[in-house]
Amino acid sequence: MIMNNLFSNTKVLEKALDASILRNEVIANNIANVDTPDFKRKAVKFEEMLRNVVNTSGGENGNVDSIEPEVYTDLANLSYRSDGNNVDIDTEMADMAKNTMKYNVLISQMNSRFRDLKTVMKSSY
Repeated sequence: MIMNNLFSNTKVLEKALDASILRNEVIANNIANVDTPDFKRKAVKFEEMLRNVVNTSGGENGNVDSIEPEVYTDLANLSYRSDGNNVDIDTEMADMAKNTMKYNVLISQMNSRFRDLKTVMKSSY
């Protein structure tokens, strides 16, 4: 019972970390292609899918294993540049900073879970 409580959200944290790593790669690719004609920026969809799974499972983690972060081409603003590229370097840099902060928080939460496990294991001896 204690172990279930300690690790009830570990799978969610794992999936969120995977999404954050993928998002970092996608943003880096967008930045690398800032001057590539006709390049369309990519983005990662994850949080909305996670929210849907948690909401449909009554607040439980539900079928979190089925969620995979999804890369899509962001054509929302099509292109505001004459070369057809829709990457805005300022937006990408802000997204990179935001994603880095989110990743650091997720790592801290995961580390906390493992510290709790270590404490439980030590107290059982």
